[in-house]
Amino acid sequence: MTAGIQHLDVGAYALGLLEEPDRHAFEGHLSVCVRCHEELAVLRGVAATLDGIAPIEDPVRAFPVEPDPAVVSDLLRRRARKDGNRRLARTMLSAAAGVVLLAGAFGAGITMSSTEDEPPARPDGGVEALLRSGHRVSANDAGTGVSGTVAMEPKLWGSRIGLRLSKVRGPLECELLAIDRRGRTHTVAGWSVPAKGYGQPESPAPLTVQGGTALKPAEITRFEVRTIGGGRTLLTVPT
Repeated sequence: MTAGIQHLDVGAYALGLLEEPDRHAFEGHLSVCVRCHEELAVLRGVAATLDGIAPIEDPVRAFPVEPDPAVVSDLLRRRARKDGNRRLARTMLSAAAGVVLLAGAFGAGITMSSTEDEPPARPDGGVEALLRSGHRVSANDAGTGVSGTVAMEPKLWGSRIGLRLSKVRGPLECELLAIDRRGRTHTVAGWSVPAKGYGQPESPAPLTVQGGTALKPAEITRFEVRTIGGGRTLLTVPT
């Protein structure tokens, strides 16, 4: 085979796209080309990993003899017509290898994100899931009319906190604070309240937010919803 033909048919051979004369010609080249043997071995692994692609079997002869010169000449005459098919084969195999590598990296990422001490996050790990499954405490403030529920979930780094707040009017800027046993405040989350508010007749949906604190749940004595700037307490939720 000429230098212009060598090494080009590995992808097409691996996918079974070569016609019989081309396949024999390539197997002849394969018998003397270490580079193509190594590349074919890599593609065997890719094909075996992907669904729907069977492992690539070895040629019947591990080291076939050189093809007849007439076969090579015929291959050269059809080279231009088959270039598009070989490019497609190489593209398909490159994409397949990329999928395998991405799947491996994704699996490794999931493994690293979880530990024996802390289970991986739930698929529906949003604030609503936390409010359903976390440790919940609720309160109402007779003076402001504000009501709310706080949910806590212990984490290695502290606590994940979810809040559902109703009966609050705006415009306001508010924050949720966790108060520890020494009376110190720790900011959990902040948000703004539009003029129509939350949990009101014209805006019935409650506000839901989530945040976190370095405090463990047992270290928190209460939560407070305060206005930012004015420091007015809208709701106190004992734990």
